[in-house]
Amino acid sequence: MADSRGVLIIGEGAVLKGEVKSGGQKVEIWGYVEGKVSASEVVVQEGGQLFGTVNSDTAEIRGHIQGDVRVQQLIQIKSTGHAAGKIKYGRLSMEEGGELSAHVRNIPPTIGGDLDLTVPKGGVVRITTADLNALDPDDKPEDLHFQISNAAGGYLALSSNPKLPVSSFSQADLEKGVVYFAHDGSDAQKARFNVQVTDLSGASSGPAKTVNVAIRT
Repeated sequence: MADSRGVLIIGEGAVLKGEVKSGGQKVEIWGYVEGKVSASEVVVQEGGQLFGTVNSDTAEIRGHIQGDVRVQQLIQIKSTGHAAGKIKYGRLSMEEGGELSAHVRNIPPTIGGDLDLTVPKGGVVRITTADLNALDPDDKPEDLHFQISNAAGGYLALSSNPKLPVSSFSQADLEKGVVYFAHDGSDAQKARFNVQVTDLSGASSGPAKTVNVAIRT
C-alpha cells in the first residue's frame, strides 16, 4: 500500500482486509480489498477487487466492486467494470460491456500468498497465510477447502497427525497454524505441490497453482 501525491494505492497482488479511511484522498485499487472504504474518489482498476461498504464522492470502476456502495456524485462503470449489490449514486455513466446488478453473486475464491516455502532436508515447515491463503469475501474460513495434487518431494499433514499425508485442508486450518509440509529426505533441491480452492457453493479458484518448496541442507 503506497501513498503517492494524495493517492492511496493498493497495489497489484496486495490484500487488505479492514477499514480504509483516506482522509479526503483518492483511493486506487489494483489488488484485493475487503471491508469498508471511505474516500473522496474510489478507482477500482481492471483486475482490482473491492468487497464491502463504500462511501465516496465519485467512483470509477474498471474491475469488480460488490456490496453496499454509496457514491454521492458520479459513478463511472467502464467496459471492464462490474458493480453488484446495493448501489446508490447521484449520477451514472456506463460504457458498453460494463455491468451493474442488484443481484449479489457468489464470488469464487482466489488463491493468495507468495506460494514459496523453505524446509530443512528431511524436516517439516509450517505453512502460514503469508505462504498460502484463500481469499473469498462471502465464505467462512472453515468453508474454504484446499485440494492438493501432484505433490513431489514430500507431503502435507496436519499437526494432529504429522505422519499422515492429507489431500485437503481448510483456510481455518491455515489460520490456526496446523498445516505442515514434510520433506521426504530425497536429494532433490526443490519440492512442490499444486493447490486449488473451492467454496461452500462449489465455486473454485480455477486452474491449480503450484507452491514451490526450496530444500535447505
